[in-house]
This record gives sequence, C-alpha cells and structure tokens, in this order.
Amino acid sequence: MAVKHIPTNEIHKGQKGGTTGCGTDTNLHSSHWSNTTENISCSKYGCKN
Repeated sequence: MAVKHIPTNEIHKGQKGGTTGCGTDTNLHSSHWSNTTENISCSKYGCKN
C-alpha cells in the first residue's frame, strides 16, 4: 500500500494511520495524508528501497 502526503504530492510506502517506510508518522497532521494506489515517489531509504 502507498500513502500520499497531500501538501507535497509525495507518495510513500505505508498507509494512513501508521508509519511510512522512511519513518514518517502519518498520525501527525493526519489530514495531510491519504491512502493511494499511485507509484511510490519518495526516494528515501525504506520507501524506495
């Protein structure tokens, strides 16, 4: 599953209500996150690798 950070349009590995592959907590400012089926665009370790 992937989760989108709406303000930056960056797609991370993970899901809303948890932690992304690169370690970002999606519970902080939860309105900024949305589950998506788009391809991951985050190049940080844990999301892309």
